[in-house]
Amino acid sequence: MNRTYELMFIVRPDMTEEDLDKLISTLQSVVPPAGGNVVKVEKMGKRRLAYTVRRFHDGIYVLMVIEGGGPVMHELERRLRVSEPVIKFLTVRMDEEDKRLTKVKALRASRKKLSAMPPPQPEAPEAVAAPAPAPAAAAPAETTTQASA
Repeated sequence: MNRTYELMFIVRPDMTEEDLDKLISTLQSVVPPAGGNVVKVEKMGKRRLAYTVRRFHDGIYVLMVIEGGGPVMHELERRLRVSEPVIKFLTVRMDEEDKRLTKVKALRASRKKLSAMPPPQPEAPEAVAAPAPAPAAAAPAETTTQASA
């Protein structure tokens, strides 16, 4: 069963661009034979880490979006674990998250449509009939106040 995964990994900050491209192409070459598909690869650049990881304060972030099954991700994670320049990685299954987001968007859109619509206008004969009992109910209340005074 094909699922969508986001795989983000951080490599050493002193890694050259050529070595990074070589690592990414190696990881991409693993996916198709295992029955998967690389949807997107995004190099996010060098950023400061929130905390020190393996004595590094900076790292180069790379995001890969992959469609495939569990064996594909298992093999990628195994390769990332044994790869020396990779200092940290995280895999997130996104297909459940995408389903949840589409539900939320649909719910928000339906709420927006309801709130954007003007309230229904009553027809003229109903509008005349409805206010007539209201003054009659208000009139006895005023007379009781006057009677007690």
